Amino acid sequence: MFDIDRWREIFQSISKNKLRSVMSGFTVAFAILLFTLLFGVVTGLSNSFSDAFADDAQNFMSVRVWRTSKPFKGLQTGRRIQLKNKDFDFVKEEYDSNIQHLTARINKNVNISYKNKQDNYSLQAVHPDHQFLEKTIIDEGRYINNRDLIEKAKVIVIGRLVKQDLFGELPAIGKRVNVSGISYQVVGVFSDEGGDNEERKTFMPVTTAQMIYGNNDNLSQIVIGYDPKLSLDEAIAFGNKMERDLRKKLDIHPDDQSALSIQNMAEANKGVGTFVIALYFIVIFIGSGTLIAGIIGISNIMIFVIKERTKEFGIRKALGAQPSSIVGMVVQESVLITTIAGYIGLSLGTYILSLESLNKTLAEYFIKDPSVSPSIIIGATVTLIVSGLIAAYVPAKIAAKIKPIVALRAD
Repeated sequence: MFDIDRWREIFQSISKNKLRSVMSGFTVAFAILLFTLLFGVVTGLSNSFSDAFADDAQNFMSVRVWRTSKPFKGLQTGRRIQLKNKDFDFVKEEYDSNIQHLTARINKNVNISYKNKQDNYSLQAVHPDHQFLEKTIIDEGRYINNRDLIEKAKVIVIGRLVKQDLFGELPAIGKRVNVSGISYQVVGVFSDEGGDNEERKTFMPVTTAQMIYGNNDNLSQIVIGYDPKLSLDEAIAFGNKMERDLRKKLDIHPDDQSALSIQNMAEANKGVGTFVIALYFIVIFIGSGTLIAGIIGISNIMIFVIKERTKEFGIRKALGAQPSSIVGMVVQESVLITTIAGYIGLSLGTYILSLESLNKTLAEYFIKDPSVSPSIIIGATVTLIVSGLIAAYVPAKIAAKIKPIVALRAD
């Protein structure tokens, strides 16, 4: 492998047959280029799916209710379903072993003002666990806590952009804002990876909202963070069981999808995972087919090369060259061409994926930050070396078996 004379002969052979060498490497370079681009696109799709749920916990599950669309147990169609504290307590007590985080939500649109500045914002009344389910990042102060719930405190946590609108660069913690006519103290400022819409939200204790907005125990939603130790199938089964139990408790027809639904991140994650895996298999199938075509192309060219050099091989054998040295020389040449061509294809593909203009265009088609992981690069390198060996070994082995007298008579 490290014989200088052999390497000199290999480079001389390549330089004398430039067109043949280029044609040998082109199919492999194209195969690896296509392979790299396809893998990059699939990775970009996977990144987009991940970012779509970036502002929610991966074990997120929410219960929503509306009006019934089917009669049930003598109850009429169009009946409004209302979640209450007792339903929240039922979920908490019944499924405690499968729950990591739990919160209720009450959704309101409110006008918030501070001195001469004001605007309309989304307000959610929540429990402390909501911070973890929404991946809320506290930049200043704190989030809602259990003491706020017990005392029904008039406190509010505001988004980064809400602070910017109302306070500018001035501190907001400890200040009092007017929320639709009622004074609240700002106890926290948060940011959220979900973007501007998420950072224009505000949060307050759910008990405070129930006292002020109707003096009742109504809830808009129940949000659960299921135990992350559950597999996707177990989490889906848990969500389905909870949905059946809540339908029974709220007197909703088992098939009435309009009255109650549970958004289960496990179902989305399983669907996305299956889709991405299917795409990877398609890419592997297409890339492997192209690579096999490249290997066949190199193999055919090496057969032609060996036929051209038959007399040379005969002379070598007549002078005492071992068959293994002939096989080794041909295989080395093939591996060299394949590796260089593959590296060119891989480098070109990686460069194309890194182009900012291309990334902006692909982002419009839900493909974000397409790239190829190091494991794929290592796998591609190993594949190239093996491909070069396969492409040259068989024809080289046949050539090495030719008797010197037969080889010397070859035209």
